[in-house]
Formats: sequence, structure tokens, C-alpha cells
Amino acid sequence: MAKFENKTVWITGASSGIGEACAYLFAQEKANLILTASGKEALVKTQEKCMEMGATCHILPYDLSYLEGIPTLVENALACFGRIDILFNNAGISQRGLSGDTLFEVDKKIMDINFFAPVLLAKLVLHGMLKNQGGTIAVTSSIAGKFGFPLRSTYSASKHALYGYFETLQAEYYDRNIRVVMICPGRVNTNISVNALGQDGTKHGVLDNGQATGISAEQAAKKIVQAIYKQKPEVLVGGKELVMVIIKRLFPALAGRLVRKLNPM
Repeated sequence: MAKFENKTVWITGASSGIGEACAYLFAQEKANLILTASGKEALVKTQEKCMEMGATCHILPYDLSYLEGIPTLVENALACFGRIDILFNNAGISQRGLSGDTLFEVDKKIMDINFFAPVLLAKLVLHGMLKNQGGTIAVTSSIAGKFGFPLRSTYSASKHALYGYFETLQAEYYDRNIRVVMICPGRVNTNISVNALGQDGTKHGVLDNGQATGISAEQAAKKIVQAIYKQKPEVLVGGKELVMVIIKRLFPALAGRLVRKLNPM
């Protein structure tokens, strides 16, 4: 039997990068898929490839910065298969701007997409999972959720907040068979820097060296999907940059000095 056969998996941020690569692996493992992203055209291409692999796949294009429409989005997701076994809160947006120069509207948009949208999705999906005697919520944070990083103040804050919220959620509902998988990517070769918001809200539009030299989305997806299958509390995904997580934990002063010297682009 395939790992996710008869399981319904809802992935946000599914039209590119890590979300897209994971969608294909879930499709290979016979999952029923619901895919969400803001761009419909790219999402349709992901859907078509998943269906070629034999998966049943629905798409729900949506811009998660519009929080008020999320309850309807969840209703539509539940209507696809009648249940959600795995919610993969993967959608997110990065940042390239000094904290003091970034417009507050930009800060708010980043927090809405990266933190409040995943929280609201989880709240609305959780009740159905409890009725079904369990479920898994996977959440894409970042190594920037472990320590502050230049030009990413609000991005880093949103990723820190995900840890606080979802680790608490798991503690509260663990005995009712709710599992949380925190996904902590380092450098992965995706368009996250291209789509990052500058201090005035315009797109950064550049593939930073950190992303260009990172592991592939396909390599990341293999680790992530396996971690979700095994319901690991946390999975670190990336290369040698992940050592910073250990340095931060054991030697916080040293970590601070190193971060100040890193090229944030």
C-alpha cells in the first residue's frame, strides 16, 4: 500500500518550489490532493502533472493575504473529499528590507500570509481532524525562525511565531492524535527571494545567491514528505547553513556575531 493512499492532503503554496515538489511526491504515494496558491495558471500545471501520476487532484486558487475569505476557502476544501487528513501550511512570502525603513503595511502583509493565514487554516481544519480521530498539520517555518537575520525582520518574526503557535497546538491536542510537523528549511533553490517584498512592498525580483546555491526543491521535498509520513516534530532541510541552528542553541553570542557578518543577499 502506498504511504498516503486514501489520505487527503491540502498543500498551500503548491504552484512552485517546495510545495510543488511535495505535491508530486504525494501524488506518487496515491494521496487525494487539494492544491492552493495565488496564481491559477501555474497551479493548473501542477494539477495536470499530479493527475498524470494517477492522483485525484483539486485546485483552489487563493491569495492568503485576504484573511476574511479563508473560512469559505476551507469550506470549499472540505467539499472536495469530505475530510482533510494532512494540512501542509507551506505558503509564505519573504522580505528584503531594513526593519526601520519597511512600511508597516508590508510588515502586516507578511504577517498575514506567513502567520495569521496558517493559524486560521489550522483552526478551521482542526475540528474536522478531531472528529476523524486525528490528523497532521505540517508547517513551513525557516532557519530564520530560529534566529534573526538582516533584511528579514518581519519574515523572521513570522517564522518564530509559527513555532510558538504550532508547538503549543500540538501540546494541547497531542492526546487526541493531532500531530504537528515543523519544517525548517535553510537554503533551497526556489523563487522565494524573487517574490520577496522590498521595504515599499515591491517585489525584490532577484534570485539571491543563497537560494541559487541551495539544495533543489526536489531534494527538500523528499525529506519533508518522509518527515510528514513519520510525523516527526521537526525536520531541518538544507545544507551546511543548518549548523547555524546548533550554534544559536549552544552559543547564542557567537551566533549573533556570525549573523552580522553574513551576506543577507
